[in-house]
Amino acid sequence: MKSKKLILPFEEVGIKDVSLVGGKNASLGEMIRTLKSKGVPVPSGFVVTATAYFYFLKKTGLDKFIKETLQGLKTKNLKELHERGSAIRYAIMHAKLPKDLSAEVVRSYREMEKHYGKNVDVAVRSSATAEDLPGASFAGEQESYLGIRGAEEVVAAVRATMASLFTDRAISYRADRHFDHLKIALSVGVQKMVRSDRASSGVMFTLDTESGFPDVVLINGSWGLGEMIVKGEVTPDEWFVWKKGLDTGVPHPIIEKKLGVKLQKMIYHAGQAIQQTKIVPTSPVERARFVLTDKEVSQLAQWGMIIEKHYSDHYKKWTPMDMEWAKDGITGELFIVQARPETVHANQDYSKIKEYRLQEVGSRKQEARIIVTGASVGSRIATGKARVILDAKRIRDFKKGEVLVTTMTDPDWEPIMKIASAIVTDKGGRTSHAAIVSRELGIPAVVGTENATKFIKTGDPVTVDTTGSAGNVYRGFMKFKVIEHDLKKIPHPKTKVMVNVAMPDTAFETSFLPNSGVGLAREEFIIASKIGIHPLALLNLSKQKPAVRREIAGKMSGWRDQKKYYIDNLAFGIAKIGVAFYPRPVIVRFSDFKTNEYRTLLGGEAYEPKEENPMIGWRGASRYYDPKFKPAFMMEAAAVKIVREEMGLTNVIPMVPFCRTVEEGIKTQEAMAEVGLVTRYVEKGVRNKDKSRAITPIYVMCEIPSNVILANEFLEIFDGMSIGSNDLTQLTLGLDRDSGIVSKVANEKNPAIKKLIADVIKICKAKRKYIGICGQGPSDYPDFAEFLVEAGIDSMSLNPDTVVKTTVAIAKKEKQVRK
Repeated sequence: MKSKKLILPFEEVGIKDVSLVGGKNASLGEMIRTLKSKGVPVPSGFVVTATAYFYFLKKTGLDKFIKETLQGLKTKNLKELHERGSAIRYAIMHAKLPKDLSAEVVRSYREMEKHYGKNVDVAVRSSATAEDLPGASFAGEQESYLGIRGAEEVVAAVRATMASLFTDRAISYRADRHFDHLKIALSVGVQKMVRSDRASSGVMFTLDTESGFPDVVLINGSWGLGEMIVKGEVTPDEWFVWKKGLDTGVPHPIIEKKLGVKLQKMIYHAGQAIQQTKIVPTSPVERARFVLTDKEVSQLAQWGMIIEKHYSDHYKKWTPMDMEWAKDGITGELFIVQARPETVHANQDYSKIKEYRLQEVGSRKQEARIIVTGASVGSRIATGKARVILDAKRIRDFKKGEVLVTTMTDPDWEPIMKIASAIVTDKGGRTSHAAIVSRELGIPAVVGTENATKFIKTGDPVTVDTTGSAGNVYRGFMKFKVIEHDLKKIPHPKTKVMVNVAMPDTAFETSFLPNSGVGLAREEFIIASKIGIHPLALLNLSKQKPAVRREIAGKMSGWRDQKKYYIDNLAFGIAKIGVAFYPRPVIVRFSDFKTNEYRTLLGGEAYEPKEENPMIGWRGASRYYDPKFKPAFMMEAAAVKIVREEMGLTNVIPMVPFCRTVEEGIKTQEAMAEVGLVTRYVEKGVRNKDKSRAITPIYVMCEIPSNVILANEFLEIFDGMSIGSNDLTQLTLGLDRDSGIVSKVANEKNPAIKKLIADVIKICKAKRKYIGICGQGPSDYPDFAEFLVEAGIDSMSLNPDTVVKTTVAIAKKEKQVRK
C-alpha cells in the first residue's frame, strides 16, 4: 500500500499524493509521469514520504518534544520564537534516522547511481504536505540542499531538511494561518542535480506577477544556481513571452527582454559538509550577456504553457504556475526542476479594482520629495516611519506599521515583513524574496533601489508609492486616497472608451480597466524610458565623443549592433502594450519629440537645432522624410513592422503626428514602404502588386487646422483620424501652450475648436473612416466629453485615472441623446 511506504520513486507519485509526499514532490512526480511524453524534461529521483517523517518523529520521541516545546508560543515574541525553534531544530539534527529508514534512503540513492553514475550529485528539497496548494504557499519556508554527493551525505541532508520544518519563519507562517504543527509533515525530494552552476537557472510564471495579467509567460534567469534570484542577491535577466504568439507559431513571440545586473553567482564548493555551494563574482563577459538565447526562452515558455494547461485541466479552472528551471552547463540541456500553482493571483477577483492615488501636490514639488526609486511591486501606497535594518540579528527592533528598509530579505525576515506597512530594498528584482512575500501580504515594495539604506534613516517618515511603472519612496507622510471600482456595475456605452498609455510597464495593469483598446500610445515615452539615446547618435556611434560612446555602450549591454538595439527595444515597448490589449486596437503614434526634447536624449545635442518655438518647428511628419532624420525614422518603421508581422500583433495601428500637408503624409508612407511597412495608399500605386504582402492600416493625428480644412484629401491617403485637442487648440487660437502668459486662453471648449471638431467628425463619418480623440479635453472636462457624444465621435481615449467616471458620464449622456 502506497501510503505506508517510506520511500517512493518520483515515477510512482502524482498530484493526488499531496498528503503523502507534499505539494512540491507530488508536482514533480506528476510532471515526470504525465508530461515527459509531451516533451517537458524533469530530472528524476526519489521521495522520502510523510509516512517516513512521522515514523522518524514517533520512533525518536520527537513528536512529544515538539508539542511540549511549542505549547503556548506567541509568534509575535521574536525572542521566544527563536529560542523554541532552535531547540526543536537542534533535537532533530542530533537524532538518528531509524535504521530501516536510513537503509531505504541509501538503497534509493544507489539506484540513482546505477542510472546517473557513481556519487551522482543531487538536490535535497523540502515538500511540506500543505505546501504549494492554491491558497497556501509554504514555498521558501524550509531549506533546500544542493550538490549533495554520497549516500551518507544524502542521509544527513534528509535529516537537515526535516529539521527546517521548524525554522522560526516556518513556525510563524503556520501559526499565523492556523495550521497544526504536528499535522503538517515534511516530505523530502531527492532529485538529480542539474549542473546549472556551469550555466544558468531561474524562475518562470505563466502570468505577470505584478498585475496578474494572464496572457504572458514571465521568465527570470541568472548565472549559476537559482537560489541567487529568490534571495534577491542579483537582479536577473527578464523576458516576457506572449502565449498566443507561441500558440500560433509567430516568428518572434518574445515581447520584452531586459538585461539584469548579475554581479554574483552561486556555484559548487567542494569540501563543505552539507551545503556544498559558494558565491563568486561573475565575469565582465557574463554581466554583459543574457543567460539564455531567444530560442531557449521560447522553449521554456512553451513548457510553462503545457504545465499550466495540465494543472488547469486537473483543477477545472485556470491555474497559473510558478516554476523553476535550470540549464545544464555540461550537456547544454534545459530542465524544469519545480512547479507549483501560483498562489497570489489564482483566486483574485479582478472585477473589483482598488485604485490608489496620491493627492495633488504639484508634479515638481512631488518629484523633489523623492528619496529613492526602484522596481515597483504591488500597485499600492503606504506610509510609515522607516526602520533601517542591515542585519537579521536586529529584526527584533522592528515595530508594527513601520517601513522596512534593508539591503535584501530572505525567509528569516518574514516574521517582521508581515507587520510592515511597506518594504524597501537595495537589491533584488520583481521575483526576489522581498517582492514575492510583499505580493502575498498585499503590501507595497520598492526593490532594487541600490541605495535606500544610505539615504533613508531610521525614524524618517516616508511614503511608499508603487502605483507607477517605477516605485518611489517620498520624504514625509503624503496624503492619498483609495477608490474601489466594481467593474461589473460599469455601463458599456456605444461610444468606445479607450485609454492613453504612456509607459509599457503600466499596460498590463491598465488593461483591466473597462476599455475598447488604446487610443494613444506615444513612441517618445518608450524611446525616452527604454532607450534614452538619440537615434542618430546610435547610427553614428563612431563619430561620438569617447565619453558619449562609453555611456552608449553601457546602455547597449546585451546587444552588439546599435541599430538592432534601438529597433528591438522600441518594438518590445510597443509589443507590451499591444499584447496587454490584444485583440483590441492599439494606436501607436510615431515619435513626436520636439527639438528641445530630442536634445535631452544622450548624444542629441549634436543633431538638434535650437529653435525659437519648437512647438511649431521641426517635429512630427516633417522629420520622417527629411534626409537629416529619415534613417532614424526608418528604425521606427522597422520596429512597427516587427511588432505587426513577426510578433503577430496586427492590432497595432501606426499613426502619423503633426502632418501639415497631404504631401507630407504621402512622403511618410513612402518612407515606411522602404522597410516593407506598406499602407493601402502606397499599395494602390504599385503596378505589380504582391498579393501576399500585408497591408498596414495607418491613421493621422488631426491637430492642425489644415487637417480639418483638407480632411477629405487627408482621408484619401489615411484610414482614419485621431483628434489631438491640445495642439488643435493652440494652433487654432494662435497661442503657445508652453507659455504661461497666454495659457489661460487655451480651452478645448472654445466655440472655434468645437466647430472644427464637429466638422471633422462629420466628414469622417461620411467617408466611413475611423474618428477618435486622444487629447486631454474629455479627461479634464466631462461636459466636453458629452459634446463629443452628441457630435457622434467613434471613440474617446482617456487617461487611466478618468476612465471609470467618464465612462459613466458618457453612458448617461447617450441615454439622454436617445431620448
